[in-house]
Amino acid sequence: MDEFTSHRPSPTQERRAGRRSRVALRLGVATAAGGLLAAGLIGAAGAVTADDDPAPTAVPAHTLTGYWHNFDNGSTVLKLGEVSPEYDILAVSFASSTSTPGEIDFELDPVLGYASEQEFKDDIAAKQADGVAVIISVGGELGNVTVNDAASAAAFADSTLGLMAEYGFDGVDIDLEHGINAQYLTQAMEAIHASAGDDLVYTMAPQTLDMQNTGSEYFQLALNTSDFLTAVQTQYYNSGSMLGCDGQVYSSGTVDFLTALACIQLESGLSASQVSLGVPATPNAAGSGYVDPQVVNDALDCLARGTNCGSFVPDQTYPEIRGAMTWSVNWDAHAGNSWSNTVGPHVHGLP
Repeated sequence: MDEFTSHRPSPTQERRAGRRSRVALRLGVATAAGGLLAAGLIGAAGAVTADDDPAPTAVPAHTLTGYWHNFDNGSTVLKLGEVSPEYDILAVSFASSTSTPGEIDFELDPVLGYASEQEFKDDIAAKQADGVAVIISVGGELGNVTVNDAASAAAFADSTLGLMAEYGFDGVDIDLEHGINAQYLTQAMEAIHASAGDDLVYTMAPQTLDMQNTGSEYFQLALNTSDFLTAVQTQYYNSGSMLGCDGQVYSSGTVDFLTALACIQLESGLSASQVSLGVPATPNAAGSGYVDPQVVNDALDCLARGTNCGSFVPDQTYPEIRGAMTWSVNWDAHAGNSWSNTVGPHVHGLP
């Protein structure tokens, strides 16, 4: 991610109506999943489970995700309660590393104007009461958290669950842009899922290069955790030209770039419901790769319905395509919420 550059009545509201439970209530199953992992009580398959109930619908079938700034970078400073109601998932950006390898922490920036941490927590709870998932994002352009052995995996799981319990976060977003270790991050995520249960909202935002083939660490993490992965929201920007699933080269900032690159994930083991298109909300939000919001809608139509495609036309349609993500809700607000007002209703109207 580039750090420095009244609700409508709708089917979305109805889909959200059933989602009122919060992940924090499930954390009692394993008060320190990271400790269980370190002790060998949670194995590679995540043997400890939160409960045996059928998996609930943690988020709507089609979602709009936005990253929320815990800093001021010249866009618009927003409290969570001021974010457009179009968003289904809000990723609080960012948790930071501590001196303990793998461990993360979060500190609310005073620039946001919150009188207390409790006011921030109340905003999270209010969004959740409206059916919006609020998760903690780890990493970003400048942040780096190293998870490369059993101890750091345990520390990551333990501290993530701690933040979920403290703030009421519904889950976690992996936005580590300085390399990951799929083996140990898989162990950490399995521990988090084992403790939090199937209400866990778990997303990732790899850079475009990270999802070019299944041999990459990020792709391996996605496949390893596909049983409980909510969405891969690849950043289709700041990348230049890349290969599509047909082996052809596509330029960023086009409908073909979005569809042909998303096709790689769709044809390589991920469910369509786990694939989302990540784009900048405004030209100022990224160094390159901005597309007009209508182009995002065209790309979603191409993948879901086979219409409004560019030169690349997928071999099949993917009506369960998850939706779209943007960096960021703050840049969106800076432009009068034009991105979410255009893409949001379209996402929520997908088949």
